[in-house]
Amino acid sequence: MRLLLGAFGDPGHAFPMIALGRALRARGHDVTLQTWRRWREHVEGEGMAFAPAPEYHVFPTRERPLTPYEAVVRATAETRPLVAAVAPDAVVADILTLAPALAAELDGVPVATLIPHTDPRGAPGLPPYSIGARRPRTALGRRLWGLTDGLIERGLALGRGELNETRARLGLGPLDRVHGGISTSLALVACFPQLEYPRPWPAGTHVVGPLLWEPPGGAVELPPGDAPLVLVAPSTSQDPQMRLVRAALSGLAQRPVRVLSSTNRRALGDAFVVPDNARLVDWASYAQTMPRCDVVVCHGGWGTVGRALACGCVVVCVPAAGDMNETAARLDWAGVGVRLPRRLCRPWAVGLAVDRALSDPRRFERARELAGWATAHDGATRAAELVEAFAQRNRSGG
Repeated sequence: MRLLLGAFGDPGHAFPMIALGRALRARGHDVTLQTWRRWREHVEGEGMAFAPAPEYHVFPTRERPLTPYEAVVRATAETRPLVAAVAPDAVVADILTLAPALAAELDGVPVATLIPHTDPRGAPGLPPYSIGARRPRTALGRRLWGLTDGLIERGLALGRGELNETRARLGLGPLDRVHGGISTSLALVACFPQLEYPRPWPAGTHVVGPLLWEPPGGAVELPPGDAPLVLVAPSTSQDPQMRLVRAALSGLAQRPVRVLSSTNRRALGDAFVVPDNARLVDWASYAQTMPRCDVVVCHGGWGTVGRALACGCVVVCVPAAGDMNETAARLDWAGVGVRLPRRLCRPWAVGLAVDRALSDPRRFERARELAGWATAHDGATRAAELVEAFAQRNRSGG
């Protein structure tokens, strides 16, 4: 079959889609992936056809006043010829990538959605998504969080209105439901089911497990010794001043651990001193490094967290923004991580958080359980099976 995938170019969104595309190619399908030009070499290296995605400034400024939905209208117009050229049996769009989904709808092509992290759709009695609050333990807690349901509903209604305005500009009819950017036919949630709060799932939603991919890279030398190994893995899109790396290296300098830290190719300055128990590298392959680690300290990007849990590591999460706060709450709730508020990103606090992670065998036991689940349930394979069945069903008119 012919399949068109579309993904926002941030690594946390592009990498899971590359993982899905690779799995679909392994099943013999023709796959085209539309994403940012920076990933072209890797997309083609995995046997897919590459199509450049329109790259617009996302958030409006005085100099660039294009609003997000105006950008979607323009991007949809640019993407529609690609849909016509590929003539796909189905389109899979990332949750932040509306253009290929809308272009496909205009041409009558069935659309699935890839959610590359925890599912953002809430349920009565749950706290608002991304604020970092945990699922309530008691009926009283659920009632208290229920007081926010009206506010959330108003926000979702506003988003629905903006999306429907965009749809009207494209000649599409309005949607009655909220979360209109998520397909009701097939939604793939690339998260561990153990990190999803219990709730009734729509028929078309499947929690498949993390979709893991990273650019190829060589191994790095680890700090010598046999003390527990802590990997400091900062976000590629957050924390340009490297506060987390600085706090972690300083806070762990006198502790009985080994530390490997990546800078993601950002300079720390000549005045920065790497302690004796640490190694600082420009970039590290998480696939090669994390299986040898005990604890991963990170901002909570789902790609990093998913890989860490698949390798049986306990996660210390210092969330930077957005869904990272939600991920930190889920790690705490599931018993596989320690969360540290961003305002406490200080050497002493990071050191104590790592101490807490290392001292609790229950967290390691739980992390190993998730690693065993990931070994037995490959997320990309399961997602590819679902996409294949979805496309085949629609091709045969079922």
